[in-house]
Formats: sequence, structure tokens, C-alpha cells
Amino acid sequence: MGGFKKRTRTFKAFVVYPEHNAVTDAVIVIHENRGLNDWARSFADQLAAKGYLVIAPDLLSNTVEGIVRTTDFEDSDKAREAIYNLDSLQVIKDLEASYEYVKNLESSTGKVSVIGFCWGGSQAFNYAIANPNLENALVFYGTAPKDKSTFSHIQTPIYGFYGGNDNRVNASIPDTKQAMEKYQKTYSPVIYKGAGHAYMRQGANKEASELEKQAHDKSWNRILNILNDTP
Repeated sequence: MGGFKKRTRTFKAFVVYPEHNAVTDAVIVIHENRGLNDWARSFADQLAAKGYLVIAPDLLSNTVEGIVRTTDFEDSDKAREAIYNLDSLQVIKDLEASYEYVKNLESSTGKVSVIGFCWGGSQAFNYAIANPNLENALVFYGTAPKDKSTFSHIQTPIYGFYGGNDNRVNASIPDTKQAMEKYQKTYSPVIYKGAGHAYMRQGANKEASELEKQAHDKSWNRILNILNDTP
């Protein structure tokens, strides 16, 4: 876990290199609303094992007195409470610092995509609005900003991943799709039958339903196809 300083703020990030000596594309992984936990790091590890340079910023680090990293919180509920008190502009600045860092590493091709889950999915959508130079934005069960006029700034294709049973989030898809079409932006949502919210985490468990396991596996295939420019 490394530390990154942007102006007066220092935050932690988990950086994983692939096991080869060629330059490679990079991916920013944005964690769920419980912070940079074991599952988020595990996903980053798995993505690096597929050949990508990965950075997963801990967006909760040094945002609460005495909390240097997510794991310093008493429990995940405390982390969740803190994440909804984050300043949205600060989140964008931290993501931009992560982008600049990983883009300019010698191991990087300079091409950077972003993947976010749950709360992080919403942040991935927001960051696609803020950074026109992203290669791709992959939004897992996250909602788009309410102000749809901001979509006019998007230059990045956005790929949505949603669980069929996640009614709260899925209710936002039609308006998002309509607004993206209005501004002639690429938005490709896929809804996975029988999967719930956070199905990428749940679907990796042995106790997961067959449909959630299928959604998990199909989503991994889609992730790799998108990152390989074959969506």
C-alpha cells in the first residue's frame, strides 16, 4: 500500500503490477461504500493477474482524524458512514492523482480505464465526466449523476453492469440511457438476470446462487473484452 501526495493531501493506494516485463494498459479500481477492503484488493490482484497495471486508491484514507486507511475503522459500518461524508470534489482530485500516477509509470502505455463498484460505480461515472482522456469507464451497479447536462462533457464510452434484482439502481437506467442518447454518448448497460446488488462480490462466494455466479463470470468476460477493445 503506497502513499500519494496531491498538494496538501496524502492518501493511500494499492498498486499491483502484472507478472511480465512489457508495458501495459492501466486500470483504476474504485471500491464500494465500505472502502478499500479485502475484496477490493482481491479484485485488483485478479485484474493484474490478467495482465493489467492496477491502482486502487483508498478514498477514505486520511479523511477522518486517526484513520490512515480503511482498515483503521472500527468496523465496515463506520467506513460506510464516513464515505457518504466525503467531499465529491476531493474524490475527483484523488482519482485524478491516481490517474496521473499510473499513467506516467514506466510500465504503463498511458492508456487508463476506470472500474467502480456500488458507490464506486457512481464515482466512476462522475470521473468519466471529469476526465475526457479515459479509455473506458465500467460502472458496476452505480447510478449516474442527477444533473444529466453534465453528460455533454463525456468523451469516454461507459459500460454499465447491473443485477436484475437491483431495482433501486436499475430504476435509474432509462433516464441515464435517454440522456446519453440525447448527447450522443456511448452508454452500454447490461442487466444480469437473477443477480442482486454487489453481485461481483457475492458471486465469488461458494454460497452464491447459480445466477449470481453466472453474472459474476459473464461480467469478468465482458470486462476483459472491453479492456481488450473487443466489447
